[in-house]
Parts: sequence; C-alpha cells; structure tokens
Amino acid sequence: MTSNKIAIIGAGAVGGYYGARLAEAGHEVYFLVRRDYHAVTASGLKVTSPDGDFVLTNPHVAKNSEQIGPAEWVICALKSSSLQDAHKLVRPCVSPGTRILVLMNGLGLEEHFAGWFGDGRVFGGLAFTCINRGKPGYIHHLAYGTVTIGHFQDNPAELETALSLWSGSKVQILSTPSLRRARWEKLCWNIPFSGLCVAAGGITTDRILSDTGLKAAALNLMDEVIAAGNADLQFHGEKVRIDHEAMIESMFTRTSTMGAYRPSTMIDYVEGRAMEIESMFGEPLRRARELGVPVAHLSLLTALLHSLNTGR
Repeated sequence: MTSNKIAIIGAGAVGGYYGARLAEAGHEVYFLVRRDYHAVTASGLKVTSPDGDFVLTNPHVAKNSEQIGPAEWVICALKSSSLQDAHKLVRPCVSPGTRILVLMNGLGLEEHFAGWFGDGRVFGGLAFTCINRGKPGYIHHLAYGTVTIGHFQDNPAELETALSLWSGSKVQILSTPSLRRARWEKLCWNIPFSGLCVAAGGITTDRILSDTGLKAAALNLMDEVIAAGNADLQFHGEKVRIDHEAMIESMFTRTSTMGAYRPSTMIDYVEGRAMEIESMFGEPLRRARELGVPVAHLSLLTALLHSLNTGR
C-alpha cells in the first residue's frame, strides 16, 4: 500500500473515525481539530469500535488548514450546515494533484466542490454507520461503518483510485457507478429517521419503529424520497433506479438492529446546535417540486425542521 498525505477537514465523529482508520492503516493523516484540539494533543485520539478499539497516541493535528498544507487527498467531513465554510477550509490543502472526498450528508454537495476546485477531482462518500462523539478526544463507533464512494463524473478509473486509498484499512468500502443514486439512497434513511427523531421531540430511532404512527410516517417519507430520487435519475438521463421494495426492507431492517440510536441531527437538536436541514431536506424537496413529484409529507417535515432550526 502506498502511503498518502490525507487532510481530514471536519474531524468530528465521522471524520475523526474514518481518518483514524486510515492512519491506523499507515497513511499520513492530518486532522483539522477545533473543539477537541487540546484533548487530542494531550492524550491522543481514542476510538472504541466493534471492529477493534485503538488509540492514535500522537496524531497530526492542526488548528487551521494552512498548518496542514497541500495533501494528496482531502476528506471533507464537515456538517453540511457548515458548507459555507468548506471552500476556505479546504483550499489551503489543495494542489494540482489533490483529490477531494466529500463525506457529508445531503444532496447537491459535490456540485459546490466541483465549482470551487474542478469536476475531475471530486468524489462523494456516503457512510452508513452509527458513530457518536464521547468526551473530548473519544469517538464511539457503535455499528456498521461501510462507506459507499462514487466519482462526481462517474469515471471508473478515478473511482478505482479512490477505492485503493482504503486498501489495508478496516473500513468496508463499496463503489457506486451512480453517485446521484447513492445520494438519494442515503436520503432514504436520513430523511425519515433523522427527520422524525427531531420532529418528534428528540427521540431515538427505536421509538419510531415501535410507534405505529411514526413508523407509518417514516414509510410515507421513504416512499416520497424514492419517487423523487427516481425522477431525478430519469431527468438526468441515468439508467439506474432505486428499487422501491428492496430499499424499504433494507432501511427498516438495518434500523431495527441499531437499538436506541441517536442520529447526529437529533443530537444537534437536543444540544441546541444548528442542524443539517438545507442539504438533507431542503434541496431534495426543491428537486422533487421542480420535477413535479408529490411530496406532501416531506414538505411538512421540512417546514417543521426549518422552524425548529431558526435562530440556532
């Protein structure tokens, strides 16, 4: 395996975990750390995981991107609510040969990075995982962890380059020939489960499955997301589609194994932070309306979430 210099922009739960796994595999990983900077520099980065606990005793950490400098790979794992900061945070780490993996939730994110840095270097990453932050310097990986990666231009050769980055790591990597479809498939979980966990007052995912009304609402939302996603794929001339029945069965089955899971959006809500509403709910809603797809449940949920997000 060739060692790469990798910049992790947004070293929270997701960025911290996957960056730590890449460092464990032998890469030179630099973490842009703000909230936990002093804890990580003093005691390292500690990860608990069903795939094996480990500690990075002396990780490369920086308070700003300029301290990291140009890297071969940038993994941007910021919250999409901080998208307005992504350009200035990523820019100091980009050289002519740098590739960028957008490991963020939502729709339309890669378009921003392609506009800033060029289409060919941009990839999208979708993590299906249960990861939370613990006390400063601790990351708790609870379950799953697979990352699906696609290239913004769906270039097979570039996609192989991205997959090779993870060779030797403990992270299961899947590839997708259609990044657009993969984005919509991730929304099939994020919109109903993250959204309802917030709208129902800050509850865990198991409460949705055990409540007849909430479970029905999740199913209605998932129906709408699948319909909107397939319409978007058709509009853009892609031949692939989301399999309606298989997707619903997969999302509900996986969620049933998570127990009392707290999605990151719900954690942001109960802790008073800004939530990832625009790219996860607002952008899918806009695309559905533009394509004439009926999305009454998504429209109501998005309005509720925007209201709850006001002033944060």
